[in-house]
Amino acid sequence: MNDVLYEAQTWLADDPDPATRAELRTLIEQADRGDADALAELGDRFSGFLVFGTAGLRGALGAGPNRMNRSVVIRAAAGLAGYLNAMREPVTGGRHRVVIGYDARHGSHTFAMDSAAVMTGAGIETLVMPRPLPTPVLAFAVRKLNADAGIMVTASHNPPQDNGYKVYLGGHDGGSQIVAPIDAEIASYIHDVHFTAHIRRASDGWTEVGEDVIGAYVNAAAAVVDSPQQTRNLRIVHTSLHGVGGTSVADALARAGFSDVHPVPEQAEPDPDFPTVAFPNPEEPGAIDLALALAEQTDADIVLANDPDADRLAVAIPAREATPDRPRWQMLHGDEVGALLGLHLARKAGGTTPGTFVSTIVSSRLLGRIAESHRIAHVETLTGFKWISRVPGLAFGYEEALGYCVDPESVRDKDGISAAVLLAELAADTLAAGSTLWDVLDELARTHGVHATDQLSFRVEDLKMITDAMRWLRRHPPPELGGAAVTARHDLREAATGLPPTDGLRYLTADGSRVIVRPSGTEPKLKCYLEAVVDVVDDDVAAARAIAAARLTALRTDVAQALRL
Repeated sequence: MNDVLYEAQTWLADDPDPATRAELRTLIEQADRGDADALAELGDRFSGFLVFGTAGLRGALGAGPNRMNRSVVIRAAAGLAGYLNAMREPVTGGRHRVVIGYDARHGSHTFAMDSAAVMTGAGIETLVMPRPLPTPVLAFAVRKLNADAGIMVTASHNPPQDNGYKVYLGGHDGGSQIVAPIDAEIASYIHDVHFTAHIRRASDGWTEVGEDVIGAYVNAAAAVVDSPQQTRNLRIVHTSLHGVGGTSVADALARAGFSDVHPVPEQAEPDPDFPTVAFPNPEEPGAIDLALALAEQTDADIVLANDPDADRLAVAIPAREATPDRPRWQMLHGDEVGALLGLHLARKAGGTTPGTFVSTIVSSRLLGRIAESHRIAHVETLTGFKWISRVPGLAFGYEEALGYCVDPESVRDKDGISAAVLLAELAADTLAAGSTLWDVLDELARTHGVHATDQLSFRVEDLKMITDAMRWLRRHPPPELGGAAVTARHDLREAATGLPPTDGLRYLTADGSRVIVRPSGTEPKLKCYLEAVVDVVDDDVAAARAIAAARLTALRTDVAQALRL
């Protein structure tokens, strides 16, 4: 108890934020009086520093080293500045240049300003976004402004009590998010910072990014369509889920020729409390209910939904057959959207070679088949856009978790805004041809087989449960999954897979199914990615889909049993 209280008192003396100082002082006083809950809370907050990894920082707001707060952010900024000054040559040959963006979450603007003060104090040219803006705009600015690094203060689609800190690198990293071992190198500089009081923070000297840069991003997002400004007949409902993407999406769609756009009014303005959703992630049940209701009222053709920092895109379209016991609208799976975008870009290439299509090992294998049929190279990477964005010649990349990169020359990261514009173009073209996106998906199934995907996740309180489950699975590999014999087993920690080592297991079965089991990189979850592939016989797509659905159900059952969770 004394050790924790001593650490807390030391941290309190150095904390520059009156709000977190008051919060921590109250906890210390309660723990000093013997309050077991307060002592346990202190124990958690001082169990170690919030880990700086390839996703940067992300965690709950609050006082202490294991929370997101000004002290932690100032240390992170100082560590990044130290890394840049010691390990990287400036892109422009002069001073290092850093661009800082932020969303509308609690603390985001303050964390951005603290970062600007630290960077400027370290002699780095610092450019700050003029207002809360989407993550893709920051990623664009890193490339546009020839920056050495970019900082985005956001927790993406995490709960309201969280915030985070993403880092991008320019130069030979091309504006991509950091990867190992760079994360560990930056973390080592962060660990060398012991007191925020010792860090030089400038009171001014940074520059506000001009509106011309934001305008250039919107123009680039609109330019992913053919003949921007051409009027397109498509009624769109859009929700930004209380995030910062609303204005950018509306502007990009307008410049691309989409004038019939209806934002969800209750969710259009940024609100860090996300009052209309239980969880600000468009994948979560109920998150886009207001958008679907508006789509019904307006007789819309499509619903487009972004997460709060607008780097992801969710899509819903009218269901194949509306019945009283079946929802009128249906959300497309991330793999379905990835396949649609990939097909659209392949067709737009018109037989030329646009570059390389990229998907992650947990995404559907359908994109690979689409690429092969159009004589386009295809590569699989580990999960995360930090890997996708680094593939040489990248033309299009996606991961099943609603992330799509459709314009890598502008943004080397997932971008829910340019993806929304491109998907809208495909939907409008399809509608003009008297068809639907379901028809396009059926066409893909006839050509390449039904590729049905699903996910099974286990959220845990104790991370040791994930470690134990992975160890058990390695020692007791299942001989069959979903009623089919396992024909190949790959431990993704081994170099023989041709990928950087990662904690994961991949199984292939005799009937073409695939299962990948891996711990989540951002949440206390064990994730299992399932895919069943079924050829279409006698043009009966519905029958093939039914077989694939049954195989997925069987895979879910067998994987759950194999993991003993």
